This record gives sequence, C-alpha cells and structure tokens, in this order.
Amino acid sequence: MALNGVLRPGHIQLRMLDLEEGVAFYRDVLGLEETGRDDQGRVYLKTWDERDHHSVILREADESGMDFIGYKVSSEAVLDQLEKAVQEWGLETRRLPAGELMETGERVRFTIPTGHQFELFATKTLVGNSVGQSNPKPWHPDADRGIAPLRFDHALLYGPNVNDVLDLFTNVLGFWLTEYVTLPDTDVKGALWLSCSNKAHDIAFVEHPNPDRFHHAAFLLESWEKVLRAAQIMAVNDVPVDMGPTQHGITRGGTIYAWDPSGNRFETFQGGTAPYPDWGPVAWTWDGLGEGGGLDVSKRILHESFLTVVT
Repeated sequence: MALNGVLRPGHIQLRMLDLEEGVAFYRDVLGLEETGRDDQGRVYLKTWDERDHHSVILREADESGMDFIGYKVSSEAVLDQLEKAVQEWGLETRRLPAGELMETGERVRFTIPTGHQFELFATKTLVGNSVGQSNPKPWHPDADRGIAPLRFDHALLYGPNVNDVLDLFTNVLGFWLTEYVTLPDTDVKGALWLSCSNKAHDIAFVEHPNPDRFHHAAFLLESWEKVLRAAQIMAVNDVPVDMGPTQHGITRGGTIYAWDPSGNRFETFQGGTAPYPDWGPVAWTWDGLGEGGGLDVSKRILHESFLTVVT
C-alpha cells in the first residue's frame, strides 16, 4: 500500500524517577543506543535498526508515565494540512519550534480526547542504522547487546472518550481500525487498535475514567526465539514481568510485558497480523477477550494487572 500522510510512530518521551538508572536500563538491558543529551537534561535513544536520530526520550521527574508521543508524517505540506484538519475537527494546536527536540523539525502538538499529548512532525535527522545503506550485513555485531529490538513499534494509551479518538484518528489523521473490543453487555467500542500502515497496529487505546494514562510502549523483535531470549535477559537482570511470554489472540503477536525501573510498562513484541484496510476490523466481545485468548492465548484469562495498572 502507498504510505502517505502519517507514516509511523516517531518518538515517545517517558518520565524516569532516576534518570541515569533509566538510561542504563534502556541502553544496557533493552539494548537501545544513546544518541544525545540536551540542555533540558533529556536523553535520546534509538534502536540499532532505526534510521531517525531517536525514538525514545527520557527525562527525570517525580512521577513515571508518558509526556507525549509523536508520529512522523510524509512532508511539511502534509504537516500543514493535518494541522488545519485537526483544528477544523475542534482541537487547538500549537507549533513547537525546530530544535526544541534534538535533531527534529517543527512539531504540531494537540491534546486528544483521552487527554494525551499527541504530536506530528515531518523532519528529523536521518542518522542511519548500524549496518549502513549500501551492501548492508544482515545485522550489526552489537545488535545482540541487550534485548536489541528493531524499532519502537507502538504504544497503548488509556483514557476517556475513546470513541471520539476513533473519529479523530480515522476521519482526520488517516488511521484505520484493525481490531476492537466492545464493553461488557454493550456494542460500545472500549478498546481500539489503529494502524496508519498495514501493521497490526501503530497505536491502541482503552477506555479509562482517568485521562492521560500510559499503559505501555512496545518494541519489535524479529522472532519468537528473540522474545524467549528477551525473557532470559529479563530474568538475569531481575526485571519484573507483568505477563508472558505468551501470544495474543488480538493481533496474534508474541509478547512479554514488563516494567522499567520507574514502573513504566514496556512490551517486547513479535509478529502480528499484516492486515489491509479493505478487510475490515476484527471484533472482540468482552467475554471473548478472555475465553478466546484475546490477551493470553495459552492461559485464556484476563490478567488483572494488565487491565488496571497504568502510569
């Protein structure tokens, strides 16, 4: 499919209770590469196979959670068009200047109905991946340092007004609905998986009474074997695990959910469906979510911590 408009997840800024502890975790255990630090005290990182300067930004704070998430669009003209469309939909936007984030151009930020800070940008310095663009090797010698994901893949966010988010993302930002879960005894969509490509999802939302809650950031691995290797690395480093290794029924992805040292949940994710928009969304009922293995194919249960613990 031709990719235009919103291309992909671009970056996420997370709050660390102890910045250097967080940096050590994301660099040495998760296996990201540190690419810079700015005068605001923020630390920038990327996976070994990403081309953009960074995808993860860490800053120190008194509470954990997510500050904002940004998605890359195909051009500056598209950025202008989407800014206008978001305003016409009814949201206020503001322009953040080029350079406010290291190696990043102007960003358009707005608060979506779930209360999260969401932004779009068109320009970020391309630093390349670790193997280069000409006659590349299949992997980098340091690609096995830590869990070593390929990319920052998606995020799951909790908040109210999920169906307003569905309208905004599908009718304004150009995403499409791949899967959803209806709330108990209703036809109301309470959980959404949305894609701007033909990935299983590029972002997901779950209805929650409190706004601006962060569930997890997901990092893509090549194979189920890499997910099992991630489990071994987590065990060696005493990383607390929430769920997995297992497979989802939703998206069919292989997965482990665990917590970083500040209590932010992260996912190591593999596989998943590769749907197309004309297929239409897969529908799950609340009962089917547990009985059908929507979250956990092997145990066929709804994990209480997965459903309730957010930052």
